[in-house]
Amino acid sequence: MEKATSLWGVELNWIENETLRKQTAATWELALERSVLKAEDLNRIPFTLLCGPDLKVTFMDHKRSVVHIARDAGNKINDMYHGELTCDMDVLIAGAILADVGKLLEYELDANGKAIQGNYGKYVRHPFSGVSIAEQCGVSAAVCHIIAAHAGEGNMIKRTTEAYVVHHADFMTFLPFKERLEV
Repeated sequence: MEKATSLWGVELNWIENETLRKQTAATWELALERSVLKAEDLNRIPFTLLCGPDLKVTFMDHKRSVVHIARDAGNKINDMYHGELTCDMDVLIAGAILADVGKLLEYELDANGKAIQGNYGKYVRHPFSGVSIAEQCGVSAAVCHIIAAHAGEGNMIKRTTEAYVVHHADFMTFLPFKERLEV
């Protein structure tokens, strides 16, 4: 679990349920085992392939920001809506940590070490591969739902509150890089 802990030490510890915390770490370990990417690559490669080659925000910069934003939003929901709308914080945090774990199978490195979409990724997008890896590690359906629903594919289904939060935390930190109005 040391590779997952090196990437997610602080954020993993926010998951209070020990079983879920271990399953979340195990999912990252399994993804790294199956990927051509190494943990250190995630602190170097851009978080998306859709915003050009000069993007400086790394995969882990983006992933950590999504987890932090989702956690903050979940806490506000729990504090301010009188129990009428709640977030299961362990499910929310695990889902945010795991939302893009499938990208480790979607990406490959070219001869220059640049991240590109690999052949597998052309056929199977990261929400699907992420759910597959997470299920192999015993991750609950509630967390797998977040992985499945966080990207555009999730627009086809109803989302849980936790999935909405992760989806919006992800897209609010992605779309402005891709298509913001600049005046």
